Amino acid sequence: MEYKTIDQSVTFNASAHEIYEMLMDPQKHSEFTGAPAEISREIGGEFSIIDGGLSGKTLDLIADKKIVQAWRAADWPEGHYSTAIFLMEESDGQTKLSFVQAGVPSDMFDSINDGWRTYYWEPIAKALEN
Repeated sequence: MEYKTIDQSVTFNASAHEIYEMLMDPQKHSEFTGAPAEISREIGGEFSIIDGGLSGKTLDLIADKKIVQAWRAADWPEGHYSTAIFLMEESDGQTKLSFVQAGVPSDMFDSINDGWRTYYWEPIAKALEN
């Protein structure tokens, strides 16, 4: 199987802490996705989001700066995980989120690449407006 890497960046009108919490707090994550989330805030801890459709393990955390996780979708080849890296850089009341996801199955690349914008970045931005 072939794999590709997603590389995106988005700027939010929010602090790095707010973005970090939306990604790592199960309740806040559920609010912007509209689906249940179980997220451990510990390195080595597991997560299950979107009704178990996505799951994995947290590999590294630096509060308000970096999240590194092993991600997999339920329909991916057995045992295959991608590596998702979220880097947050705050400046002048805004936060630039740089995102890289390596190891995405090539045949699913377009839908997953678009999915980050549709199901994460846009809903996070909208939630921050409220």
